[in-house]
Formats: sequence, structure tokens, C-alpha cells
Amino acid sequence: MTDRWTGDDSWRQGRGARNPPDVGGGGRSNNRGRGPGQGPEPPQTEYGTRSPQPPQGRGAGSRQASFNRGGAPGSPASGGRGGEQAWRSPSGPSIGSPHGGGGGGGGGVGGGGRRQPMSPTSPSTESSRNPGGNRHIDPPPRNELIFAEYTPANIDPRLSDTTQDALVDSFQSLKLSTTFPHRPGWGTAGEPCRYRVNHFPVTFPGTQLFEYRIKIDPRPTITRIRKRVFAILETSPEFVPFKDHIVHDNASRLIASRRLPIPDGGISIIVRHYDEDEAGPTVRSTTHTLTITYITQLDTDSLNSYLAGEPSFRNFDPTPVISALNIILSSHPSKTGILVGRNRFFFPDPSASFRLTCGLEALKGYTSSVRPTFRQMMVNVNICTTAFYKAGNLAESMIEFLDGGGGRLNGFVTGLRVDTLHLGHRNKKTIKRVGELSARQQKFICEEYGNADISVEQYFLRKYEIELRYGAELPVVNVGSNKDKPIWLPAEVCRIIPYQPFRGKIPDRATTEMISYACHYPAYNASKIVDQGLRHLGLQTAKPLEEFGITVGSEMTVVQGRVLPPPQIAYGRGIARIDDKASWNLREVMFIEPKPVRNWMVLCFMDGGTRDFVAPHDPNLVNTLNELTRVCNRSGMSVLMDPFVATVKLPPKDPRDPTRKESIKTIRNKYLGFLSRPNGPKKPDFILILLSNGDKNLFDGVKSLFDLHLDVHTICVHTTKIRRERGQLQFVANIAMKINMKLGGVNHTVDADSLQWLTEEPTMMIGSDVTHPTPESLKGTPSIAAVVGSIDAKFAHYPASMRLQESRKEMITDLAEMMIERLEDYKAKTRRLPKRIIFFRDGVSEGQYKTVVQDELPKIQQACVRMTPGGTYRPKITLVIAGKRHHTRFYPVDGPPNGCDRHGNPRPGTVVDRGVTAIYDHDFYLQAHGGLQGTTRPTHYYVVHDDNHFTADTLQRLINCTSYMFGRATRAVSVVPPAYYADLACDRGRCYIHDLLFASENGTGAAFETEEQVMMEARRLWGDGVGPTVRKNMFYL
Repeated sequence: MTDRWTGDDSWRQGRGARNPPDVGGGGRSNNRGRGPGQGPEPPQTEYGTRSPQPPQGRGAGSRQASFNRGGAPGSPASGGRGGEQAWRSPSGPSIGSPHGGGGGGGGGVGGGGRRQPMSPTSPSTESSRNPGGNRHIDPPPRNELIFAEYTPANIDPRLSDTTQDALVDSFQSLKLSTTFPHRPGWGTAGEPCRYRVNHFPVTFPGTQLFEYRIKIDPRPTITRIRKRVFAILETSPEFVPFKDHIVHDNASRLIASRRLPIPDGGISIIVRHYDEDEAGPTVRSTTHTLTITYITQLDTDSLNSYLAGEPSFRNFDPTPVISALNIILSSHPSKTGILVGRNRFFFPDPSASFRLTCGLEALKGYTSSVRPTFRQMMVNVNICTTAFYKAGNLAESMIEFLDGGGGRLNGFVTGLRVDTLHLGHRNKKTIKRVGELSARQQKFICEEYGNADISVEQYFLRKYEIELRYGAELPVVNVGSNKDKPIWLPAEVCRIIPYQPFRGKIPDRATTEMISYACHYPAYNASKIVDQGLRHLGLQTAKPLEEFGITVGSEMTVVQGRVLPPPQIAYGRGIARIDDKASWNLREVMFIEPKPVRNWMVLCFMDGGTRDFVAPHDPNLVNTLNELTRVCNRSGMSVLMDPFVATVKLPPKDPRDPTRKESIKTIRNKYLGFLSRPNGPKKPDFILILLSNGDKNLFDGVKSLFDLHLDVHTICVHTTKIRRERGQLQFVANIAMKINMKLGGVNHTVDADSLQWLTEEPTMMIGSDVTHPTPESLKGTPSIAAVVGSIDAKFAHYPASMRLQESRKEMITDLAEMMIERLEDYKAKTRRLPKRIIFFRDGVSEGQYKTVVQDELPKIQQACVRMTPGGTYRPKITLVIAGKRHHTRFYPVDGPPNGCDRHGNPRPGTVVDRGVTAIYDHDFYLQAHGGLQGTTRPTHYYVVHDDNHFTADTLQRLINCTSYMFGRATRAVSVVPPAYYADLACDRGRCYIHDLLFASENGTGAAFETEEQVMMEARRLWGDGVGPTVRKNMFYL
């Protein structure tokens, strides 16, 4: 589920190279858009964001030559002896006193206000990545709250009659064998509300589509070259007569509006490749043969019957026609814009780019995707943002990258295309890798000068009379195609070719800037889509649409949704009042099942931070721990013992130890030393770790150390954040919630009526997810699968099973074994097996829905059969896919308070199941959470198997109510908690193989030559998995 900026109007970093999973709003990315683990929608600083001032680059000689290793050279220093001892408050009541501390002041826990800012860029604390964390920004002005407020918004006519009801009725007598369950009916619960949706009607009366296959020999492996080959093809004499009637995907498919006069065996066209800025091919140009053969005429008549919902067309596969329509609609922007990924187009506009402080710039673009809906084909258009390399001198960009907090330069420039400047003419090259030495240090045998052993710097001075400015400061880059014969160039003689998307991990500082640039309120995004997006994508006037007889509407479709009421939040004592943002606070309430705090430890890391606690009796530390004790006691958790408190001085950062192995060794030795003392502490139930900074290498190492090897729960907190006066009370309350959950307690639940369906029979809720390696990872780095399952009647605790599996495989290999583990935990806790299972699958794309049913559902059923000797256990299983990687957005037609919230977003509890959903299948969009900033994204729930025969209202209400049961938050979350928990468990698993996932950034992969060796190293790092004590509870929170 690629640290890159792609996909939509909100901040998405997918699940691959995410920041540690406890960061508010942050997330590692992989090849998916960020799902439930992302936390809140991204914040925006203001309606029109301002570009920050560019960083001031350093002059020559200001940087040490150890550039490629991430910092100044030095030797590892042993950690000094940190202060440690069992701690007691020097004045006032002991922290162990259940009555000490009084009321916490002010408004009590929660303070009645919203959650305080949590940095989206630093691996600060586990509690800081609370799904409710946000930065304060003002809502938009009232006249900018509603998009097209004064334009009539009538419900789409196809949705205003009784045809849809008749459609659903017709399904009841359907006798066809189908892959997915049909829609049981339409939801009726809740308050009606109208929404514009970023779907535009597509009509194609009488359109004929003829499909052809194109085979290229030799086939270019680089997309850019393949696209250029097709561009040259369009100018060939054999192709020109048909050019206006043809579109293609720059890969293998060609769609024509009429049958082409091509013989049965096809035709072959010879193309010689040359770049678009070259006059023509040369003797060195590669020759490609493109063979075009006829495949079939696509069935648009059956597609129309499918859209009409005719029962006999229930099993019709519309994918080939939809794919062809996508090729037609993307034909114009693929020529005028820059394609990133499959359907995201960016249009160069220097005036609209946003400079980032790391040698990158951000651009806005648009996505388009054709989607079938009832009686109408639609094109879904959304705004998106991604980072590009900033055109200009490579050396200056490398310096900006390092000054902006970037990691190793290899990850920044490898694969980058540049022009060389020293030959007097353009000479395009691709950087293969960054050298280990500077131009002054890197030497080679130069035949031109009598086989002299000469440095790159000396060669350029002698040959080209170029005196290098950064000769001693920056590394050379290799642009040679033969890895055994590198061609070293100084970075400053290379110029970055413009508009190349950045596919690496964006530095933390730039991430914050991207959030400000990418995030806007709904009305702003909607106006951009209608006013600019349709025009840029050519959906109104492009020639291919006219040739194929296709028209696209200029106005968003309008549908009716409903706003479901929230549940009542149940605590052990007191009443929680839900506000209009689907949030509440902890004032005057007690946890429903608080656990006593007996044996605990506090470790304060001293790692060069300006706000580190310097000793166990540091007055600020005493006050902080007293505050935590007061909050725990007021929440019902009796703090019965003082913690053992110690400071641990860590070795300074060393470029030769990028993953902080020496620091992890120091922490381990210190911890075991504390336990081995004659009168030392016992093994704690949990450790509160106060981090000095946001070093993800240290964070991941700490989690790996204590989860896998020492078997102790840890809660990591940023020292700077816990010391911050503003919002400290809420911050400490978040820590208390996490402590209680990790000790096996329950913070809150919802009222019995909201849980009625779940509790009337023994029921288990399960979530699963898979996270994948990123482009920065070593080739062969495994994916990580996680399955979590409820074990209690309050549906509060979800222990996890985790596995390594084949690299980039989405289907869960060991799902049967993992399901057995979850069922055994449920049985051990409840002394019975569940009669009903609701399984939420996170992170799969629409094209994989059938694969989930064909691959994973049998494994779930197999696990159940294996739970009893005779194989008689067969619970009723409902399998629902929770999708966040979509581009559908809802824009309320009416203003607050009944139409939208104060930011212009739909109100919490918004559900839409008509107009933009599947024709035959049971699916719906639900936004359970409140929109804090930016444009909220609903979750798309798609039922792919249903033994429990849910009605629409029952399932929608169940998911909406359980979204308020996320254990460590005082607000509804954006995706059903089991799926959210599975995502967090995957995040935690990434910590354990950190060295492989961040090999490019840290330079830790040189020892592994094959994918098999990489997998063996991953299994070594993973060991036996999470320790037996830690795995009993929700260690991944």
C-alpha cells in the first residue's frame, strides 16, 4: 500500500517508504496510495499557498568529502554512561500514588479543544500519529465554501425515478452464477443530502471500436523510449493515412474508429529511433519493427445493456471496452502533458510550479479514469500532485538535496537524465550511480595523456579548461553504460533535463512543504477540476473524441447521499459528547476497562537534541511524568509503582553507521545492565522511550530490538513534543490511551444498540493488509503481510499475525496459517469459535477483487475447516474490500450545518450508494470521519463474498459505528478499525527489515548480490518474529 506525491488532492505517501507508523499524518509509501494508516487528510496552510524562500546553498569547500555517506566523517564513539535510578518525585506526591496530582488543571484531559499539531514528517511518537492529529488552519470564507453554490444542482435524472428499485428487485430472481454477491437493496437510513461528484457523463452513441495489437521488436524497456518510438510511428508513410482514426497506449494496444485495411497477417512498419530534439536518425540509431494485427471489434452494444442493468448481462466483462475508452480519452493529454504512472497527467507551467527546499519542485496535474455506473458511463477526474526534479545544474540540486535533509545522493540521482555541458553540444546521459569519491579524489588511467594517473578534476581543467567549483565537495557521477568501465563526470558539468518525476523518498522538510502545496479545501479543488482539468485533459475539444463520436459533459454529476447518525460513545464513567467533527475528548470520563500500571520504565535518549532530558531528576522530566500519572489515574488506570527512570547517552551519528547499529547496541547493553543489577528493576510491562529527534533509523532499530529480541512493549515519544506546553494535556492523554491498550485494557466502546448485529451471535472482525518494498529497497526485499482479529466481545483488541512473503506479491501467501492463529486466539479468549466472520481486506486494486475471491477466500475457508477434527466448522463469512486508492470525491451542494461542515467537506457519516457505484454489485462510499483540512476522501467498501446476507443499511451502519472504536483515538477514523490495525501492523513489520527497505538511502545493500540472498537476510532480521509476550496484545499501536 512510493514516497512520491501522486494520486489526488490530498497528501498521499502510500505504504512503502513511510516514516515510522506513529507519525501524525505521515506514512511510508510503497506502490499504493496511502490508505487507512495515513491518519488525517493533509493540512493546508492557506487557500493560496506561498512558495517558501529557496535555501541558501553553500559555497565551495563548505562540505566534507564524505557527502555520499550522509554526514561528516568521524569515528563511532561509545555511549557515555547515562544517569539512571529508580525515580521518585523530589517534591509533592509520588508518581506511584494513585491519588497524587489532582485534577490536571484547565479543562481536564482533552481540554475541550482539538488535538494539537503532530508533525507529519518526523518519526516522533507513537501517540503523535493519532488519526485525529492536525494543524490548525482557518476554514475557507463562506463565499468559497460551496463549489458552484449558485448553480442549480438537480439530482441526475437517471437516479430520480424508480428504475433503480426495479433493478435491485430484478436481482432477486437472478439465477446466474456470479463472482460477487449482487446488491441486496439501497440504503435508506440517515438524513438525505445532495453532493456533486467529480464524475462527468460520457456518451458514445453508435461508436464502433476496433482493437489491434502492436508488437515491437526489439521492445524498448524504458517507457520514454517506447513512447518516442510510437511518436515516430505516427509520422511514417504507412501510418499517416489512418492517423486521425487511431489512438494507442504507447505500449501494445491500438484502437481504431473504423476497420483498417490491414491483411490478416498484419503489417510491419520499420521505425528508427531518435530523440525529439534531434534532426533525425543516425547510423547508430536503433531500428524497431512494429507489427500491427487485427484482434476484434469491441462489443459496445453489450456494454450498453450492461450499463442498463439487464439481468442477462450480469456476467458481461466491460473491461476491454472501458480500457479502450480510457485509451481514447488519454490520447490528447499523453501528447500534451507528462504521464506519471498509469493515468496521471501533468502539464508544464513554470508559473504554477512550487519550489521545494531539496532540489525538487511540485506540480499539480489531473487524473482521469472511465467508470461504469447505472445507465451512464462516467469519467472520474481528480486533481493530483507529485514532485519533479528541478531543471538546472546537477551540482546545485545535489547541494539543495543535502541541505534540505535528504539522505544518500545515490537515491536522489540514480536514473536521472542529464545534459552534459562541457562538450559544446547537447549530449544526453543517464546517471547510473554516484561515486564514492569527489572529482579531486577520483582518478583514472588516461590514455590521452600518456596513461597518466589523473584525477577527474585535473582532467577537466587540462582538457576543457574548466575549473571545478565543487571538485573537492561533491561526488562524481557515473554515466557509463558498462558497469565495469565507468565514465565519471563532475556533477557541475551536468544539467538536469526538465520535468522528470522524482520517485524516491521526499525529505522530511520537503514533505511539509508538499502538504501545504497539495492540500486544498473542496471548493478550490472542484473549481480547478472543472475550470482547468477538463481543458488540460482535452475532454471538451480534443480531436480523438470527435473522431470516435464521444462527448464528455462539462458539469459534475449530482447524486443523493445520506448522513448516518453517530453512535454513543461508552466509557466506564462519564459521558463523551461527539462534536460535528466526529470527535470527543476525555474530560470527566474513565476508560471502560482500565489496567493498573505496576512495573514500568522510562528511558530518556540523549542524542544531541536541544531539549533532551539530562538526568532522571530533571525538573521538567519530573513534571512531565507527574502529569502522565495524573492523567492515567483520572482515566481509571491506577499507577501503583514508580517507574525506573534512566538517561541513555547514545553514540554520535557516524556516516559509517547510517542505521545506528552502535546506538542500538548501546541501548541493548544499558537495558540488560539495568535488569542484571542486584537491586535493579524487573523486566517492565512497558517502556516509555523519550526520543531526542526524528531519526527513523533509530526508531526502527528500537522497535526491532524490543519487539523481536527483548519482548517488551515500547511507547516512543518525541521529547520536544511532550515538553511543549501547548497541547501537552491532550498529548499525554494520547500516551495514556496507548499504555492502557498495550496493557490489555479497553479505552472505550460504543453503545449496545450500535453493536447489536455483532453481539447477537459470536462474531469475529478481521483485517488484513500487505505492504511492499519501495524503489529505494534492495531488489528482492520481501513484502509483509499482516492479519489482525478481534478476540473480545467489545471488539477492542486485535492481536496480529505477520509474515514475510514474496516481493511485491499482493495476495497473502500464508493466509490460512495466519487465520488459524487468529481463530486460536479468539478461542483461547472466549472458549468458543465465532459463528460469523467479517473480513476486511485492505489495499487491493479493483483489478484484483476477483483474485481475492479466487485466492484468499479459499484459504480463509480452509483455515476454518482445519479448526475442528472432523472439518465441520464452517462459519458464515463476509469478505469486504476497503479501498482508499480511488479518486472519487463528494462536494456538498448545501452549506452548513445540514449540508457540509465548516470546511466545505461532507459531514461525518456520509454514505453514497447510488449514481457512482457498481451496477450489479454491493458497494458504497462511506466517510465516517470528520474532515479537518483539505478535501476528505471516503472509503470505498466493496462486498465480494457474503454468507451473512447483509442488508445495505445493516452493513453501512455497522461500519460507520465501528469507525468510532479505534482504540487510541478520540474520533472516528477514515476506515474500519480492523483494516486500519492491519495497516499499522504492516508498518511495524517494516521496522524489522529496515536495512533492506532503505538500502539505497543508507548504503546497506552492497553485500547482497542475488534476490535469494536478500530474502535470506530479511528472514535473519525477522528471526522468530514478535516475542511471545508482546504479540499477545496490540504491540503495533
